[in-house]
Amino acid sequence: MSKQRKFEKVRVFYEKRATILKALAHPVRLFIIDELAKKEKCVCELRDLVGSDISTVSKHLLLLKNAGLVKDRKQGLQVFYSLQVSCVLKFFDCVEAVIGAEQQRYQATRRKAA
Repeated sequence: MSKQRKFEKVRVFYEKRATILKALAHPVRLFIIDELAKKEKCVCELRDLVGSDISTVSKHLLLLKNAGLVKDRKQGLQVFYSLQVSCVLKFFDCVEAVIGAEQQRYQATRRKAA
């Protein structure tokens, strides 16, 4: 079996991963995930926290929902969102570790140059 054929068999798996990462690839959506990690919030609360209009926040939430990261529930006229899976926060821990390592490398390079 060629390498290309092997990839074709697992392509859907990697496409789903890419969809999730793309959904996270925006500062506002990262902020929304952090806020929903604290507690469930309605769209109006998220709108106020983000400082954007409700349609923009709703589009961000739809992208996160379609990627399987958040879920919603309706209560009367309000829609509340919460995390679908909290393990996404572990990914954030990994991202923070990469940022910290990069900062340490940068500071070490600056000290050597001084």
